[in-house]
Amino acid sequence: MTVRRSLVYSFIDRTASLVIAIASSMVIARLLSPADIGVFSVVMVLMSFLSSWRDFGAGQYLVQEPDLTDDRIRAVWTLQLCIGAGLALIALATSGLVARFYNEPRMAPIMWLLALSYLINPFGSLTYAWLMRTMRFEALTLMRASAALSGAAVSIGCAWTGLGAISLAWGSLASIVGNALVSLFFRPRGFPLLPGLREVRRVLQFGTRLTSSSLIETAAKGAPELILGKLQGMSAVGQFSRANGLLSMLTTLVTDAVGSVALPMFARQRREGGDMGHAFVRGNGYMTVVCWCFAAYLGVMAGPMILLLYGPQWTEAVDVARWLAVSMLLAGPATLSFQVLVGAGAADRLPRTMLIVATCTVMSATWGARHGAVSMAIGLCAGTSAATLVWLREVHQAVGFDLRLWSGTLVRSAVVAAGTATPAMAGMLWVGWMPEQPVLMVALTAVGGALAFVATVLAIGHPIADEIRPVLSRLRQRQG
Repeated sequence: MTVRRSLVYSFIDRTASLVIAIASSMVIARLLSPADIGVFSVVMVLMSFLSSWRDFGAGQYLVQEPDLTDDRIRAVWTLQLCIGAGLALIALATSGLVARFYNEPRMAPIMWLLALSYLINPFGSLTYAWLMRTMRFEALTLMRASAALSGAAVSIGCAWTGLGAISLAWGSLASIVGNALVSLFFRPRGFPLLPGLREVRRVLQFGTRLTSSSLIETAAKGAPELILGKLQGMSAVGQFSRANGLLSMLTTLVTDAVGSVALPMFARQRREGGDMGHAFVRGNGYMTVVCWCFAAYLGVMAGPMILLLYGPQWTEAVDVARWLAVSMLLAGPATLSFQVLVGAGAADRLPRTMLIVATCTVMSATWGARHGAVSMAIGLCAGTSAATLVWLREVHQAVGFDLRLWSGTLVRSAVVAAGTATPAMAGMLWVGWMPEQPVLMVALTAVGGALAFVATVLAIGHPIADEIRPVLSRLRQRQG
């Protein structure tokens, strides 16, 4: 499958997941309290440390390995099964300690359900990694959409019956089960059925570097909610989580969509001897223009968006969302750094880089959390700025991209973002930052922003115009 076709399917995948996530979050935000959301969010952050070990980088190994054999596939399968079982036991053993540390008994049964998901996850993850390697994104789209739909349905059903915070844990388990069941239809014929030990050492050598990096990254991402939960309580975590969830729509729709294609694309470029520096600059241009436009729009429209999606009980999250949007703007230029380093065979750079980035994030989160969720979001902007510089330095040393070409692309992305956010800014200045009709304002400014995006991209010749012109041409032909 070509890169362009892969991106199309990847965006369809993320769009479907985004629609399901928005619909379910609108319902769940009205069925659960901020404290319920906060309890589940803290548990998920804690469990994410275990998730970093879920397959010990075996899935990424399968994607990037130039010479893949049956023995190496069996080794991947062995690690995924063993680590899944081990993580389930750890989650069960520590559930009581976590509940006592936060003085929140609801955490223990949530961890029991999430532990079960670790046992089930390997039965879908091996096929998922193979489909990623072969860029079978049409199959991945169906797998992910089925998992998201089943998880959303179960979460809403449980919340509707009044189960509270554990409703989201049941939904998470249903999502894992759905993914594993659908993967059975896409498992390749002749794929090894039994695990094996012959090439485990080779997989472990790759996974050690990647997993240590993943653990550090998880610590950096999870630190804000863990620290906030201890210093300010679960309600503050809930407000932060909803604000972060609003911004994570971009991650679902764009960052994950492009990132999932970028890793196998960079790995293929390496195998075929392509110019990875040029590929990074082009991919970075695509990412920054969409990332910055989305973040700028949400930063301006945070008030009506939160009123529309979550309701008036979540208005404390508005200022948090605005500052997180600034943090996203600052992170944009380094979004594909992880993928290009792994694809280029430079995974040995990741642990040190991740450690520096995590230190910046934890320090800024700790400083801000003492004064509340808004202050923590402001502090994260400083940490993100430092992290972006560190990532770009490592990528430049690894693949040697053209700084002049890269900076020129960033300037054009910034111009497009400013143009895209102009209709939203005009609307908010006209009616106020918390309008009485959020649905109308979101609809009008979204349409205006989309039109401004296309017009600005074409006017200044941004690289993403190469993807827009063929679409416009086909639309004209159909109208003619």
